[in-house]
Formats: sequence, C-alpha cells, structure tokens
Amino acid sequence: MPAEKFASAPARPAPQARPAEAAFFDVDNTLMRGASIFHVGRKMYERKAFTLRDAAGFAWKQFTFLLRGEKLEDVHSIQASALALAAGIRAEDVATVGYEVYDEMIESRIWPGAKALAEQHLRVGRRVWLVTATPIEIASVIAERLGLTGALGTVGEIENGAYTGRLVGEILHGRAKAEAAAELAEREGLDLKRCWAYSDSHNDIPLLSLVGHPVAINPDVRLRRHANAHNWPIYDFRAGRRAATLGLKLATVGGAIYGLWRSYTRFRR
Repeated sequence: MPAEKFASAPARPAPQARPAEAAFFDVDNTLMRGASIFHVGRKMYERKAFTLRDAAGFAWKQFTFLLRGEKLEDVHSIQASALALAAGIRAEDVATVGYEVYDEMIESRIWPGAKALAEQHLRVGRRVWLVTATPIEIASVIAERLGLTGALGTVGEIENGAYTGRLVGEILHGRAKAEAAAELAEREGLDLKRCWAYSDSHNDIPLLSLVGHPVAINPDVRLRRHANAHNWPIYDFRAGRRAATLGLKLATVGGAIYGLWRSYTRFRR
C-alpha cells in the first residue's frame, strides 16, 4: 500500500460535458442509512474474525449512530475499534467482504433520493466522488456498485498482505475531507466553485464550504442551523421524521435494547 495521505479508488470514465465540475458525497447517513463500517464488522464476525462481544460493541455504536447522528467522538471510537480488530486480517479477505457487505447489507440502505441526486450529476456529465471516513476498500466497492466516478477513503496500513491496525495518514473526516477534495480538484482540474458537496454532519462544514453548491442531506441539528443561516439547500430523506415523538424514540430504544439482549442470550446458548 503506497504511503499516500489519502487514497482514491480508480476513476471511472465519465462524459466530459462538464469536465471542470464534480459532486462530492459523504456516505454514512448521507448516501446510506447508518454506518457502513458496522456492516463490515458484522460480516467479519460471521467469518469468525472476532468475538461476539466485539460484534455487540459494533452493534451498540451503530444504534447510537442511527439514534443521534454523527459525532466526532463516535467516528473516532468506531474507527479505533475497527483498526484494532482489523490487525492481522488479510487485505484480500476485506476486498472480498466488501462486495458481500454491499450486496447483502448496504444496497438496501441506500437512500433512493441521494442515489437519484448522484445519478443526475452523472447524466449531465459531472464526475461523482465519494469522500468518506469509510475504509477505502469499502468506499471503492460502493462507488463501483453505484456506477460513480471513484472514492476517497481512510487508508489502513498493510504489511505482508495483512492490516497492521495502524492508519496511513489520518481518518478522512472533518477538515481532512476538505483537504482531500481540494487535492483531488487540483489533480483533476476541477473548479470547486462549480462543484457540489453533500453531507449530513456539521463535521463536514469545511467540505461543504469549499464548493460553490453545498447541500445538506438528513442534517444533524448543527448542520441544519448552519445550512439555514447560509441559505443552503436541505434534503431530508428520513421517512416520518416530522412525525417522530419522544415516546416513539423511547419505544425504539427499549425495543433495540431488548433485541440486543435476546440476540446475546441466543448466541450464548
């Protein structure tokens, strides 16, 4: 694995009707519901790469991610857990798992509205890139399956064909996403003022502010407030969002905890 600050998946050919324009999409809670790394962990557990306790930890982090949205400490916690569990796993196994995870778990969680936006950009000749903290191996599969141009993602260090549990560079998150997009724009000859960016998180405000057309998708409270203050478009694809009540949320929490407990006791038997 070359020691690059950020890694990108190979670009797919695209119509050159708008060669200086592109769209950048975050993945988790923007393009898909939930955190993609959780599903990788689940699949690796099925392959007995780690224990039920580790899998339960991933499940709880995914649940809190869905309930309260993306928080910086959650991203780093999930990433740290993933790196620790990945140490010693063969890179070729993760590549294979990526396709299984997409086909079995991620595809059904893609927001149709977000997918339609990406496809519209492609139709008019813009390139579409994923820019995500998700490991580059998984981000590349998502981009390939959706027919997008390519992906920028977090890079895990590989030695002798296996992950070491360390990163190359840093997690592609927050300001690092803006830096990666700026580097890609310079390399690809993009005019950022004519580009789009989509995210759900206030942590991605640096990326959104970098382009001429920022868009909030399923925004958290702080991003929604920022988007309204700056007159940015907002799309919310979460079904029944306005109908949600405190009682419904409490019922969801109770049901999820009960489900985790039932699953745990069943596996123990």
